[in-house]
Amino acid sequence: MTTAKDLFVITLDHPGPEHAVGQGDLSLALAGAELIDLIGAGAVTMDGDRVVPDGAPALDDRLLGEAAARLTRQPPYETVEDWLWRRGRDLSAAYQSALEEDGELTRKRSGRLSFGSDAVEPVDTPGRRGAAARWEEKEPVLTALASAVGIGGGRSEDQPGLGDEAVTTVVAAVHDAVMELEAVRQRRTIENSAFANLWRG
Repeated sequence: MTTAKDLFVITLDHPGPEHAVGQGDLSLALAGAELIDLIGAGAVTMDGDRVVPDGAPALDDRLLGEAAARLTRQPPYETVEDWLWRRGRDLSAAYQSALEEDGELTRKRSGRLSFGSDAVEPVDTPGRRGAAARWEEKEPVLTALASAVGIGGGRSEDQPGLGDEAVTTVVAAVHDAVMELEAVRQRRTIENSAFANLWRG
């Protein structure tokens, strides 16, 4: 499976210590995972923090192909941050649907991670075992992306062994975007509390 699909499965098998992974956090990380796979496939290169399309290699994954098709192909191109927010919109739901269609996920009434009214869990497939193997081996990219959403040691971008400047740029952008999303959530909570207090007062 792709890095994004592996990451989705890992979030189900290894939920965060305090709470389930949020759809927004996961969507941002999935968009980053797609970009890293596109870099690995030679579909894009990085010019600083800008995503530059580079050829059109054959991609055997539908969602990864969709990601490649949505790349901005005109200069000055798109920053990684802009890509994460644009591509990441509702991306976790798209991956859930795709993994269910592929027979990698099944629904149940109660479970570890709930999206909407249904909970989903991985099926014991070669894909799930492959994701588990990458996780057990502490594969640097998967570990770094998982940490961005609070799995396996919290949100620290100081992950050793990424070994590629482009990949490091993407991982750092994912961490920043997730932190920005959390800041927005906290601000809304404070604003809502203040509004409620105003009405009660």
